[in-house]
Amino acid sequence: MTAIEGEGGLRERKKRLMRSQLSATATEMFLERGFDAVRVAEVAAACGVSEKTVYNYFPVKEALLLDRFEDTLQAMRTALADLNMSPVDVALVVLARELNSLITWIGEQDDPAAANASLRRFRELSTSTVSLRGYRHEMIDKLTTAVAESFAERSGLDPESPEPQIAAIALVGLWHVHAASLNRHLPNIRNPARLRKTVEADLQRAADAIAPALARFSH
Repeated sequence: MTAIEGEGGLRERKKRLMRSQLSATATEMFLERGFDAVRVAEVAAACGVSEKTVYNYFPVKEALLLDRFEDTLQAMRTALADLNMSPVDVALVVLARELNSLITWIGEQDDPAAANASLRRFRELSTSTVSLRGYRHEMIDKLTTAVAESFAERSGLDPESPEPQIAAIALVGLWHVHAASLNRHLPNIRNPARLRKTVEADLQRAADAIAPALARFSH
């Protein structure tokens, strides 16, 4: 590894750590005081950086809490470019990474009940705040558009054609199944490994249901 590569790797690691710190700090403040009651400048001060720095990492305040949407969008765009994988398999791989991140976090907590309560507060905050609901819908629309464009490229159709549009909606629906499964099982399953297995089973059932309809976009 060259010195330049080493410096570049260290720089990227520092960026990831800063992004994680900003999101974690903001999330804690939002859960404690409410999303609208916390200013971005306060998050910046708590992390010892400028408000401009926060916006360099997160273009809008809502992204501080719902920070995974951009990662999901980029991951799907990259993975769908691999024509050796079916779109359904691509989505399951991306969702597995997201689920693994959550399960890892739960497993690291000393108090499972407190972790469960924290996740419930997070869900309640993200669904009860108007701007967060709007941001979520905006990002889902962006993800659906990106998937439809990939389907159109695979099939030779126009992205606005009904076939890639409805297929994209079906595929992105797996994220709804993922969230619904977590909401249903989190209160009753405290064992992280069992929770993972249960959510994965729900996702696989949903994936099996839509796979035949999306088969034409697999090549």
